[in-house]
Order: sequence, then C-alpha cells, then structure tokens
Amino acid sequence: MNPDLNSEVAALRNQVYVLLIALIVVSGTLTVYLYRQASIARKDIEAIKPQAEQLISAFNQNQSLMVSFVNQLVAYGQAHPDFVPVLAKYGIAPVKGIPAGAPAGAVPKK
Repeated sequence: MNPDLNSEVAALRNQVYVLLIALIVVSGTLTVYLYRQASIARKDIEAIKPQAEQLISAFNQNQSLMVSFVNQLVAYGQAHPDFVPVLAKYGIAPVKGIPAGAPAGAVPKK
C-alpha cells in the first residue's frame, strides 16, 4: 500500500474516534440535562398537586351553578329571539337532563 494512503486512513480513523467521543460526551450531557429537568418537573408537580385538587374540588362544587346559569341563558334566549345570536356566538346550548328553572343543587354528581 501507499504510505500516503495509510496516513490518510489513519487520519480518518482518528477523526472518527474523536467524533465518536464527542458524540458520547454530547449525548451524555443531554441525558443528564433531561434527567435533571424531569426530576425538577416531578418535584413541581408534587408541590402543586394539592392546589390542583382544590381547584378541581371547587369546580365540581360550582358545576351545578354553572349548568343552571347556562340553562337560564338558554331559557332567556328562547323567550327573547334577539338574544339567540349571542348564545350562538359563544356556543351555548342547553345542558341535557337539567331543566332551565332547576335549583342550583339539582345537578346529579358524577
């Protein structure tokens, strides 16, 4: 073989080794970074969980009031046709299973 060819192959082999080591370092750094971000996110989720549960509880408690209000809007729209475009604009439709004049606590719990 040609000595120039051997030196070129050796240089290419060295370059491949250097690139392989760089790839390992970069992928390891990225792995450590992503692991750290995941652990921070996990701690944040655990910290905010009680607040989220309170919000869900408050939403469930007020859901019957919201449904009653929407049904009252629909009843008003049926009595006043000029209000129907406003209901249509916001996509308000009657909630099935609850009459428009039902009291606030009349919504069945799921």
